[in-house]
Amino acid sequence: MTQPNRLSQDTDRTPGSIGGTEHMERLLHHLRNLGFTEMEAKVMVELSRQNAASGYEVAKRLGASRSNVYAALQRLAGQGYLRTSTGEPVRYSMLPSGELTRMIEGQMQESLRAVEKEMPRAEPAKPTFYNAEGDRNVLESLTRELERAEHEIVLDLWREEAELLRAELEKAEKRGVRLLWSCNNGDSVLGPWLPFAAGKNGQEPAGRKFSFVVDRRWCMLGMRGENCLTQALITEHPVMTGLLLNHFAQDLILYELEHDMGSELSTRYGWRYEGIIGKYMSAGE
Repeated sequence: MTQPNRLSQDTDRTPGSIGGTEHMERLLHHLRNLGFTEMEAKVMVELSRQNAASGYEVAKRLGASRSNVYAALQRLAGQGYLRTSTGEPVRYSMLPSGELTRMIEGQMQESLRAVEKEMPRAEPAKPTFYNAEGDRNVLESLTRELERAEHEIVLDLWREEAELLRAELEKAEKRGVRLLWSCNNGDSVLGPWLPFAAGKNGQEPAGRKFSFVVDRRWCMLGMRGENCLTQALITEHPVMTGLLLNHFAQDLILYELEHDMGSELSTRYGWRYEGIIGKYMSAGE
């Protein structure tokens, strides 16, 4: 006896079958991602299956308590996602899916714009000044920053400090970092040095001043010597980095002018030229 053909029944995926369950779970998952509660999502899917239904009918189909279903229906209707009929009992129907998604998209865009505009913004972190004391602390702080340099290092220092930092500065130069020098008390160590006056009678002061500006964002200004504690001020404050860069540029300009026009300036101004220099630039600076 021929068995009935049950192929159509086996391949028919009803909502309770594996295929229907996976589809339903994906749909509920996406609705939850859009901010709907589990109950709201189930109510929306159930109403989408039929033209209109009362709260009682929806609760019966879902096997859920009427109070929970009615609460979800009222929230959804209040937000404009459902249409309601007049009369008793009230019957609910879903918006067409295209209209529903356009409404949700518009609301989300409005919320995103509001968040971007109205979210409190913390004040930018203010650059701080801090001190480093002791040879080891100062040189380690400086070495770390020299290793991070990417574009430019501006230095104003004495030969002794240049010798200590020779290796780090050579490494920076090899990786393409531009080095601008002003060196006190000595001849060339790593390259062309810009001369700078020593202290009175050719003697260096108790402490040797030095300054560094790295990538025009970080700077160190300090003093080091055999007869004084090594100390340095470190900051990323743009005012301080700007002051040190301006001071360095002015030194370069004055050096170039004096180198090219020194005799002419002396001839033209005589003692007055020396008076101007002495008035604004004390020996040893």
